[in-house]
Amino acid sequence: MNDQIEWRQSDGLTDYQTAVDWMEMRVAQIAQGSAPECIWFVEHPPLYTAGTSAKRQDLTDPDRFDVFETSRGGQYTYHGPGQRVAYVMLDLSKRGRDVRAFVKQLESWVIATLAEFNIHGEIREGRVGVWVPRPDLALRADGSVAEDKVAAIGIRLRKWISFHGLSINVEPDLEHFSGIVPCGIDDQGVTSLVDLGLPVTLDDVDLALKRTFEAAFPAPAPVN
Repeated sequence: MNDQIEWRQSDGLTDYQTAVDWMEMRVAQIAQGSAPECIWFVEHPPLYTAGTSAKRQDLTDPDRFDVFETSRGGQYTYHGPGQRVAYVMLDLSKRGRDVRAFVKQLESWVIATLAEFNIHGEIREGRVGVWVPRPDLALRADGSVAEDKVAAIGIRLRKWISFHGLSINVEPDLEHFSGIVPCGIDDQGVTSLVDLGLPVTLDDVDLALKRTFEAAFPAPAPVN
């Protein structure tokens, strides 16, 4: 079934509401059986999104960029140029109907993609997303190794079809994250592949995401 997934890539900056409207349309089509599953790579203009758990006090600069209320899980996130957003529209009714396992698959997919560039990504209990230890930075106040977030994950399900997805910081303006408390976590930093010293492009990340997808999301068994 994975060989039937449509891979889409939009050039330039995609308007956020336009992307949400398209995903909603595609989810309905997948549920009806009139369109295949889809992975969509986009890049957005600078904006903030508020997930269903967002706290108003975490939007520290509300007039800086457009803010979109969104139906995905999670809190505030930033999207902007230099960040690869992968919208994931998969039919979980054929892939186990296990939301927690699905989120772990998304995390594993990101970690495997980072490993393609020799970056060691990690997950943390109680936090959704992928983190990178930073032994090159000063220790935290409690003496532990600093760590920065490199990828965010937020999904929504409708009729067991997923939408929204993940974002990987390739070369965004990291200062733009200062207008929010990213994902409600105020004692950790944010990084990007370029910030970590890698001359990586969005196209490089797209290829890595495609290479590592099958291992994270094995094709479901055919229905007899």
